[in-house]
Amino acid sequence: MLDYIRVACAVPMVQVGDVTKNVTDICEIIGQANEKNTDLLVFPELAVTGYSCADLFFQRTLLDAAETGLAKIAAQSQNTPGLTVVVGAPLRLGGQLYNCGAVISDGAIRGIVPKLLIPNYNEFYEGRWFTSGADLQLTSVDGAAYGQAAPIPVGRDLLFRLGDGALFGVEICEDLWTPLPPSTFLTLAGAEVVVNLSASNEIIGKRTYRRELVKYQSGSCCCVYAFCSAGSTESSQDLIYSGHSLVAENGTILTENTEQIATDYVLYQDADLGRIRADRQKNKSFGESARIFLPKEQPRQICWSAGGLRGDGELYQLQKLPFVPQTRTGRLERCMSVFEMQVGGLVQRLRHTGAKAVIGVSGGLDSTLSLLVAVEAMRKLGRPLTDVHGVTMPCFGTSDRTYRNSQKLMATLGISAKEIRLQDAVQTHFRDIGHNPSVHNGTYENSQARERTQILMDYAGMIGGLVVGTGDLSELALGWCTYNGDHMSMYGVNASIPKTLIRWMIEAIGEIPAFSAARPVLLDVLDTPISPELLPPDAKGQISQQTEELVGPYALHDFYLYYMLRFGFSPEKIYTMACRAFDGDFPPETIKKWLKVFYHRFFSQQFKRSCLPDGVKVGSVCLSPRGDWRMPSDAAARIWLDAVDAL
Repeated sequence: MLDYIRVACAVPMVQVGDVTKNVTDICEIIGQANEKNTDLLVFPELAVTGYSCADLFFQRTLLDAAETGLAKIAAQSQNTPGLTVVVGAPLRLGGQLYNCGAVISDGAIRGIVPKLLIPNYNEFYEGRWFTSGADLQLTSVDGAAYGQAAPIPVGRDLLFRLGDGALFGVEICEDLWTPLPPSTFLTLAGAEVVVNLSASNEIIGKRTYRRELVKYQSGSCCCVYAFCSAGSTESSQDLIYSGHSLVAENGTILTENTEQIATDYVLYQDADLGRIRADRQKNKSFGESARIFLPKEQPRQICWSAGGLRGDGELYQLQKLPFVPQTRTGRLERCMSVFEMQVGGLVQRLRHTGAKAVIGVSGGLDSTLSLLVAVEAMRKLGRPLTDVHGVTMPCFGTSDRTYRNSQKLMATLGISAKEIRLQDAVQTHFRDIGHNPSVHNGTYENSQARERTQILMDYAGMIGGLVVGTGDLSELALGWCTYNGDHMSMYGVNASIPKTLIRWMIEAIGEIPAFSAARPVLLDVLDTPISPELLPPDAKGQISQQTEELVGPYALHDFYLYYMLRFGFSPEKIYTMACRAFDGDFPPETIKKWLKVFYHRFFSQQFKRSCLPDGVKVGSVCLSPRGDWRMPSDAAARIWLDAVDAL
């Protein structure tokens, strides 16, 4: 159910031409990898003999030893059930020599994949020794040469099935460095993992290019891509080999070795097939590409085990805040990119309507971000900043701190500011509907929120304005907004911005020179507890109604939201991931408690999201009924809640 696969790239200290020593090392590594519950172990290109044997590849003694060595590796794998090994060797097939990857598991060679593209330019002379796998006419070879009775499938059309239905394919070094790598077709045919056995020499700039190549191919093919390259103990007669290994997942490098020139190591990494499967299911163009471009002859699937994958995700790095990059540089880049998209969307809407911008300014996070977006939009339009109208509307729950911050913010930004106190209007409304104002229930709170929205709408109509919404993605997911109150606007600039990112955005925007005067008040806004301020302050005048005490920590809810919507993960998987990511921050029972709250609120509050105002999508998760998320308002949460209860 967790869908993790543990992949390892092994770069042994090869001795060129010493098959006995190389095979012994490979077998030792296989045993070590098995103890670490590895599912798939890949070695470099021609690891059995060494890549740089040159004209020794014409020697029958070397080739006989390679075949015998593969048989020994296969025999060793009998002791490591659940582990699949892919190792490179020169093999004679049909009277020609091929550069091959042999797939070995449970005591047998399960298949042999020949290299297709044979480099014969610059420093490469492979065409002197090897034949292209494209010319191979055989579909199987006699297994007797390798100590097994059954024939061994050979060819470029092989896919291999691991536990839990996972499919992987093999390509070899140069195959990746071409306009149409074989892995493109392997993944369209169903491979979720691709392993590349390589012997990539190192020259200036090649490591960066190699990394980008692997990263791109994993993203283009929506797959896990494990690249394992020959190490520095290959012959250094004319070249140096880097031993560069990487594991990428759908456009992201999960891990790579750090040494520029390396050998004698094993790189272990868990990859999440659940992400791959979710994206392929959602991305219909992936399936269409398979229908259009794949030949009618489907690849052969080689199956030998019905067991499960052993990867448990312990080696998979999880971010507590999946919407927020971990490095400062990454955060600044993300925040400013999102800000520009918000501004661009509002600029177009204001240009089209010719309207002024009207914003309810509370002194809280969301309204502050919306205000900054509106100010920058006016600046880009070349219009006076006084065309941004900030309206502060203190009522029963407004604290002195947020009131002062809203006033300071509007003054330092140079916008038009207006204050409208709501107490009298809300009290009149209470009398009209017969509500006792001493009863601080939902009616008490929602009446204030709706009064604020009514004032903003009517004031905007009076001055030729457009109400800019302040509600964020996290609030929309939980339904933590008043229907037709703060839920409604004429353009929602924050609609796809999660709460955990908004804090960082305000801090980043505050570093822009144009907003330097407002930075002190922005920092105080960041330090203010999150609250709708709809209940009276406490005896000391402090905010009494703190959102995260009522609906739960936004860090947890944004984590749940991201993995539920982005990948469709189950409650069981999200809970397991959250317990790992927030270990030391929240105990498991707290994580479970708020996970149940999340599912209950997410399902029960869909009706609010079904009629959201316009707002630009800026990330991979969005709840707009037009931009990304379509869900019936009366869908039942029962099976999700039952799953949480069973945790």
